[in-house]
Amino acid sequence: MDIPVADGAACGGHGGAVPWARARERARELGARSGTPARDLPLGRALGGVLADDLRALVGLPAFDASAMDGFAVAGEGPWRLVGAQLAGAPVAGLSLGRGEAVEIATGARAPKGTESVLPYEHAEVEDGWVRGEALPGRHVRWSGEETAPGERVLEAGTEVTPAVLGLAASLGHDGLGVRLPTVSVLVTGDELATNGLPGDGVVRDAIGPLLPGVVAWAGAHLDRVRMLGDGFGDLGEALTTAGTDVVVVCGSSSKGPADHLRGVLRELDAEVVVDGVACRPGHPQLLAHRDGTVFVGLPGNPNAALVASLTLLVPLLCAMSGRPDPTAGLARTTLGADVRSRPDDTRLVAVRVGEGYAEPVGHDRPGSLRGAALADAYAVVPPGWAGGEVELLRLP
Repeated sequence: MDIPVADGAACGGHGGAVPWARARERARELGARSGTPARDLPLGRALGGVLADDLRALVGLPAFDASAMDGFAVAGEGPWRLVGAQLAGAPVAGLSLGRGEAVEIATGARAPKGTESVLPYEHAEVEDGWVRGEALPGRHVRWSGEETAPGERVLEAGTEVTPAVLGLAASLGHDGLGVRLPTVSVLVTGDELATNGLPGDGVVRDAIGPLLPGVVAWAGAHLDRVRMLGDGFGDLGEALTTAGTDVVVVCGSSSKGPADHLRGVLRELDAEVVVDGVACRPGHPQLLAHRDGTVFVGLPGNPNAALVASLTLLVPLLCAMSGRPDPTAGLARTTLGADVRSRPDDTRLVAVRVGEGYAEPVGHDRPGSLRGAALADAYAVVPPGWAGGEVELLRLP
C-alpha cells in the first residue's frame, strides 16, 4: 500500500493541514502497512496484544477427573463404606473405588479411579464409617477434557489478549504467548518542565508524561519508557535514533517555533512525512512520519491538545499495527445539548458527557487544560461549518 506524503512533501514544508478525518485514515493506513512483528512474550507481558497464532490446548481442561464440590466421591449405589480421603493437590497413590465405596474429597482434588459421582457434604449423612445420601450419576465431577480436549483450537489468531485470555492460556499449559504488541517510547520535550513537586517561577508540571502510558495501553501497545528531554536539537536526534521501539512519540517540538526541532531532525533522518499538521482545534500541530520500520508521532506540548492528537493519530496507528479495533469508536452519533460554535476550516473537538440521546459540553477545554477531558466521556467531533444536527463521538480512555 502506498502511503501519501503530507501536502508540502518535505518535512518542514508549509503545505495545508490535513483534514481531521483524513489524518485518522492516514494513521490507520500507515499502521496497517507497518504492522507489528510477532513476539513470544511471557504471559505477564502479553496483555493488550493480539494473538499471532491460534491458541491451542497443551493439556485438556480439566486435565484430570476432579471433584467440583466438597463431599464424597462414590461408586455404585449407597450406602457407601468410607475408605479414605483425598485433598486437592495430593496424589491419589493408586487409590481406586469399588462399588459401594466412598472417599472424602475436596473441591479440585483428583477423583479416584472408579468414581461415578460426588455427593456434596450438605446432602450426605455419615455414621460409623458409612455414607448415606442421594448421589446422582455423573454429578459434581469435572471429567477430564470435557471442557477442552488436548490439542483443541480454543481461540483464533487476532483475538485480543485480555485478562481472561491470559488466565485461559495459563490453565491450558502456556507460559507465554506469541502476540502482536507494538512497542512505544515517549519523549517529552521542554526545558520548562518539572516532573515532581510544585513548579517554580517559569516552570510547569509535566502532564503529558503521566497521561500517555494509559493511552498507549488502551490502544493495545507496550510502553517501553517515558524519557524527559530538553529543547536541544542534538538530544532529540540522538533519542529518535536510539529509541529501539516500533513507535516513537515526541511530545512538544511539533510546532514551528524556535525550540521545535522535530521537523528538522526528521528531515535530517530522511523520514517520510505522512501528516504535517491537522485541521483541528485543539491539536493542530500534529505530525506523522516513518523511516526504516520506525513510526514517529509528533504531539503538541499543551496537554489537552496532546490528548486530542493522540486520539487522532497515535491510537488509530497502534490499533492498525496489531489489527485490533480502535477503542475510540463505538459510541453512537448524537446531538449536542448546548450551543457549540463550529470553526470555518477546522474540526473542533469538544469535551462532553454523554447522556440518553444527547451529549453535554463540560467546558474547561482549552488546549493547556485537561480539566474538561477529566470530566468527560468523549469528545464531540464538530466538523467545519457545522450548523447543528448529530455529531460523531470520540470515546475517551
